[in-house]
Amino acid sequence: MNLFIIGDVHGCFHTFQELLKRWDPATEFLIQVGDLVDRGAYIPETVELARSLSEQYPDSTTFLMGNHEDALLHHFGPDGPYPGWLRWGGRSTADQYRARPELLAWHLLWLEQRPLFWENEHVLVSHAGIGTSDQAYNPDSSDGLLWTRTPLRRLPQLQVVGHTPMPQGEPKFDKATNALYIDTGAVFGGNLTGVRLSPTGRPLDIILIPVHPEDLLE
Repeated sequence: MNLFIIGDVHGCFHTFQELLKRWDPATEFLIQVGDLVDRGAYIPETVELARSLSEQYPDSTTFLMGNHEDALLHHFGPDGPYPGWLRWGGRSTADQYRARPELLAWHLLWLEQRPLFWENEHVLVSHAGIGTSDQAYNPDSSDGLLWTRTPLRRLPQLQVVGHTPMPQGEPKFDKATNALYIDTGAVFGGNLTGVRLSPTGRPLDIILIPVHPEDLLE
């Protein structure tokens, strides 16, 4: 199957829905790089859509863990609350779940099961990328695959990552590290990106969906 990889959604539900119309579940494996939550106007709806797709298409979808999901789980977990998360995007998420309490327990259970990366022989997808640090695979490290913003390690595979918004609202390929950055800042007024790749990592299509204004918090 070809790969259909989606960047950081951040609660941009309507934009996410529009991009998903371009995905063919019969022929394409869907991977989303994490950060479904925080900052946007429709967090519970976005997570529920992703959860339902993973349930409906268990063999052709993977929704990865992002640093914002990791922080949300910390906040609502036994070591919470996490005041830092509330300051950098979590407060709107907490407020929205306060209005939809019936969804929170289900979503926490689903989110804690999100994998840290997906890979085949030719492509590796994670939230922030595999850097050069010896902590690169540690989800709790600032140099790890949920958090790093340092130059990535050049792997035998193409790395596809989100996390770092691209200032022009378009994906960026870093030839030196063989990495493709697809967080194009939808929640900041940019685009939501989907990239279609062959199983060997050959680019087939890039889809940019301008954010729907109703997805943005006022």
